[in-house]
Amino acid sequence: MNASADTEPGAPASPAALQPSALHAPVLLEAAVQGLITDPAGVYVDATFGRGGHSRRILQALAPEGRLIALDRDPQAGAVARAWEDPRFEFVHSEFSRLAELLAARGVTRIHGLLADLGVSSPQFDDPLRGFSLRMDGPLDMRMNPQSGLSAAQWIAQVDAAELRKVLRDYGDERFAASVAKAIVARREDGRPIVRTADLAAVVASAIPFKSRKDPLQHPATRTFQAIRIFLNQELEEVAMMLEASLQVLAPGGRLAVISFHSLEDRIVKRFIDGHAHPERAFGRLPLRDSQLPRPVLTPLARIAPDDAEMRTNPRARSAHLRVAERTGEPLVKGA
Repeated sequence: MNASADTEPGAPASPAALQPSALHAPVLLEAAVQGLITDPAGVYVDATFGRGGHSRRILQALAPEGRLIALDRDPQAGAVARAWEDPRFEFVHSEFSRLAELLAARGVTRIHGLLADLGVSSPQFDDPLRGFSLRMDGPLDMRMNPQSGLSAAQWIAQVDAAELRKVLRDYGDERFAASVAKAIVARREDGRPIVRTADLAAVVASAIPFKSRKDPLQHPATRTFQAIRIFLNQELEEVAMMLEASLQVLAPGGRLAVISFHSLEDRIVKRFIDGHAHPERAFGRLPLRDSQLPRPVLTPLARIAPDDAEMRTNPRARSAHLRVAERTGEPLVKGA
């Protein structure tokens, strides 16, 4: 979803970010849109506009009276969206955790569906100025919104070893979190700041024994990059807040469709759907009558993975999973 830390919303993006959108193939495109749309004349939200792949397909499926509101915190996503001319479409530059607030400001109290394609988009990974990928050297940024918060380089310059170790363990499941954290802090204290992706990748690789690397095809810094990115952008917290907000705005029969790419995201989505589909499980063996138990507010509909053909044409789809659920007509219990 962006470019350099100096890019303002709506300003020209870097060349890598303005490549034709055809080069970015949205994952599970048809399955997501088919699972999402129940009423072509309804109101829908694309919570992760990116470069517009899913939004474009949603608009194709909507009737003239339909409406699509797209969100993204990436300024470069906004640069793409603002070039669109469709009276049914509106783009909002914001985190998707503010979903309910943003819709209320537009007089929207109910939507017929919400789609979220989680994680970092391909254009973000492919732009070396964003600092998300260790495949290309670039500034160590990693922010989905370069105008907000600390860059990865700034955070690494001040974090202590204990917090860094915890982030690497919790968000990257890095077995060598302690060794990597120690190496990063030692490099910093040696008067050599880590300011580029190649710097960080090299330091991490030096801290992980070659014989201990489970997958020789995976760069040893992959988990470290993932962990720092997720932490800096508060990705898991954003997902949890967006999911809870969706229950407030989904109309009965409205659909929630979420595409996730790693287990941390997918676990949150799975538990959210399961918890609201089976709220009675929270009461365990308490001697309650059925009439005393909360009613389900979500119905799980599908869990879909890419087929072989899509994975051949789009290798980045390999780890993707789409979960679709439908809002029931039951009212939300306050505090649920």
